[in-house]
Formats: sequence, structure tokens, C-alpha cells
Amino acid sequence: MKAKVEIYTSPFCGYCHRAKQLLTKKGVAFQEYDVLADSSLRDEMTQRAGGTTVPQILVDGKPIGGCDELYALDRAGKLDPLLAGAS
Repeated sequence: MKAKVEIYTSPFCGYCHRAKQLLTKKGVAFQEYDVLADSSLRDEMTQRAGGTTVPQILVDGKPIGGCDELYALDRAGKLDPLLAGAS
């Protein structure tokens, strides 16, 4: 069972682009929420993920942080099991 991945982004955010690039490279489907297109999503993001900057990434509803945290999980070998739903 694959994990449900959600990412709050902004179109001009380089970190958002890098995070989406890594997820895409791994063949992971994700639900993207553009906080610039819908400002109410920023409040939702802060409430759900705890962060105020984009990107904010959730895996199976659990906040994992932003781009740096995503890449750190990958370097530690913990991202693939998390994305596979084996958290």
C-alpha cells in the first residue's frame, strides 16, 4: 500500500520545485495544494503541518517538514519505506 503524499506549495518556490522533483523521480503521486492560488490553504497548512513556510509535506497525514527534511530522509534511507506506507 502506497502512502498518501500531500504537499503545500507556491509556484515561485525553488524548494517546492526541488521537493516535487524528488517525489516525481521516485514515481510518487502527490496531491499538491497551491497556497498562492487559495490563501485559505495557508491557514490549513499551518494547522495541519505546523509550519508556516512552503513546502510543507505530509505523508499519510503526518507532517514531515519541508524540502530539507525530505532530502534528509532520503539520504538516511528512510524516505522510500515511508513512501511505501511502511512507516
